[in-house]
Amino acid sequence: MKLPAWIAALLTALLPACDMVNLPEIKPGITTQAEVRSRMGEPGFIHRNDDGTVTWEYSRQPAGVHCYMIRFDRQEIVAALDQVLTPATYARVTPGLTQDEVRRLLGQPASRQTFDNLGESVWEWRIEGDFRTEETFFSVHFDLADGTVRKAGQRIQPRP
Repeated sequence: MKLPAWIAALLTALLPACDMVNLPEIKPGITTQAEVRSRMGEPGFIHRNDDGTVTWEYSRQPAGVHCYMIRFDRQEIVAALDQVLTPATYARVTPGLTQDEVRRLLGQPASRQTFDNLGESVWEWRIEGDFRTEETFFSVHFDLADGTVRKAGQRIQPRP
């Protein structure tokens, strides 16, 4: 069942408020997977780490500007909670990374577009900007031939 647009908009507006209440209660070394699921709901994606642990992704895209990665240790206790849409993470997106590696760094993008004539796919995340009159996006351009990053950078546009 598809939600009416006004309900979807209301829920999107309330997500940051829920995060403000729930995130401070998630404590590394203490909070369990069950407690995180109870507070945050089902993760949008589960990343399986090479060491046998997992990272749960809670992306607030396309309307929000955050993506939370919650990493659990082997005992299913929170090891780390990070908001990954930050300048430090953007700096890690370099030419040659694969789409899977970028997804693991930044989470689900707000949009994906393919430009056959340019031979690239562009993923964008809505991110925090400096001014309320603008919308800021982080864009990653992937080569269609090999699926790796060509370039990345920010794009700013006036709010409608």
